[in-house]
Amino acid sequence: MTLFEWKAPGPYRVAFSTRLGGVSEGAFQSLNLGVYTDDDSANVYENRRRLCAELGVEPETATMAWQFHSDVVVRADGRGIVTPGLAFERCDGLWTDEAGRGLMVLSADCLPVALARTNGDPAVAVLHVGWRGLLAGIVESGAAALGGGPFAAAIGPGIGPCCYEVGDEVAHPFRERFGDDVIRGRHLDLHEATERALRAAGCEDLERVGLCSSCEEGLFFSHRRDQGRTGRQGILAVIR
Repeated sequence: MTLFEWKAPGPYRVAFSTRLGGVSEGAFQSLNLGVYTDDDSANVYENRRRLCAELGVEPETATMAWQFHSDVVVRADGRGIVTPGLAFERCDGLWTDEAGRGLMVLSADCLPVALARTNGDPAVAVLHVGWRGLLAGIVESGAAALGGGPFAAAIGPGIGPCCYEVGDEVAHPFRERFGDDVIRGRHLDLHEATERALRAAGCEDLERVGLCSSCEEGLFFSHRRDQGRTGRQGILAVIR
């Protein structure tokens, strides 16, 4: 299994997954974490178990999100991530201050982002950051859930400015909020815009994986590159 692990400052274990190391086949080969795809759900649940095992997380007490490109961040419960038919809360971010509570969000071009409290009692949040959610305030919601700054953060793999062409309806509000240079021609630098939002929200220590999900076909699923028929990678975080 190939993971990009963030050495967060504190008692945290945080990893960004790739498409490598699972049991799925075809367009979903091999570590597809998304059950709402055309993949066999039994394969998806086995993939989630394998990822959890790598990080020492109990999948039966971890939590995921029913993502919809919002600014909503909720406190994680322990309903599990490997029970068929289980519904999750509608949100794009999860947080916890409970040791051992695994948090997972998924992506296939949007950015998976982790926030870790660096003062006071440990707390961690995971966010699904697309252009809609970023403009809506998902980063600010994540920071508020942890009590504001200071915090550390990591931005995982997602579509890069090399591949992310957008229209004026997206480019204009991004220029206004984050500066002209986050738009390069007709391409959006979502990574840079997200970093600027994190810094403004109180992030004092930030890392980026820095890889494009669309370019790196051997490592990542990409909704845009694969025209919708693709799997999901994601982020898994826990307080140790």
